Amino acid sequence: MALKKYKPTTPGQRFKLISAFDDITTSTPEKSLLAPFKSKGGRNNQGKMTVRNVGGGHKQRYRIIDFKRDKDGIPGTVKTIEYDPNRTARIALVNYVDGEKRYIVAPHGLKVGQQVISGKGVAPNVGNTLFLSEIPFGTVVHNIELRPGQGAKIARSAGSYAQLMSRDDKYAILRMPSGETRMILQACKATVGMVSNTDHNLEKSGKAGRSRWLGRRPRVRGVAMNPVDHPMGGGEGRASGGHPRSRKGIPAKGYKTRSKKNQSDRYIIERRKK
Repeated sequence: MALKKYKPTTPGQRFKLISAFDDITTSTPEKSLLAPFKSKGGRNNQGKMTVRNVGGGHKQRYRIIDFKRDKDGIPGTVKTIEYDPNRTARIALVNYVDGEKRYIVAPHGLKVGQQVISGKGVAPNVGNTLFLSEIPFGTVVHNIELRPGQGAKIARSAGSYAQLMSRDDKYAILRMPSGETRMILQACKATVGMVSNTDHNLEKSGKAGRSRWLGRRPRVRGVAMNPVDHPMGGGEGRASGGHPRSRKGIPAKGYKTRSKKNQSDRYIIERRKK
C-alpha cells in the first residue's frame, strides 16, 4: 500500500501524492454484489439541500458489504482485493465453501488465497471475526459491533483500529480510534487486525478536479463571506473573523455539544484526548 509521487510535469502533478493501488488484484467487481447508487447531491427526500459542498462526481455503484460476518463456522477463501469508491478502505471478495460470495472490509495484510472464518472457537488471525469474549488482551481489532448482531459500526475506515484492553463482568473494555476508552458487551463481534489502506491520510489530490471526481464541491471559507451569510463574515480588508464558529453560530473550538444526559455516558470510562 505504497504512495505514488509524480514528476511535476504540470501544476496539478507537482504535489500529487496518491495510492499506487499495488494491493488491488482486479478492477472488475463481483456483479451479484453490486447495487445501484443514485447521487443525492446533498439533498434530502424533499429535494432540499441539507449538506453543502456535495454533488457531481463520477457515477458509482454500491458494493454490498458483509458487516455482520454471520456465516459462523464456514471457512472462506479471499479471491480478490478490490477498490471501493464508497469507502476509504479496500474490500476483499470472499468465496465460502458453500458457494456463497461476500465482500468484507479488507484488513491490513490480508492476501489473496488466505482463509477467513468467523464464529466461536476461531483462531485470532487477521481477517477472522470473533466474539469479544474470546479475543486475547492487547489484540488490535476493527469492524466492532455496538450491539450483538447489529453489524460493525466502529473502526471501519482506512487505517483505523481499536485495542482490547481488558474484560469486566459482561463487558469488554476497548480503546477506541479516538483515544476514548469504553465498554462494549462481550457478546459483540469484532474482526482481528487493522483496516487496510493505512496511508490514506497522507494522500494529496494535487488539483481541485480530483476532488470534483469524488463528488466534493468547492467550499467557501466563512471569513470570505458577508455578515448576512456567516457569523465570521464581513469587516474591512482581510479581517480575521473573530471567534471561530459554524454558519449557525455554534463555537468551533472547545465548545461541548454533547448532551449531559446521553445514555452511552455510562459505557465510557475515559473520554477522548482533547
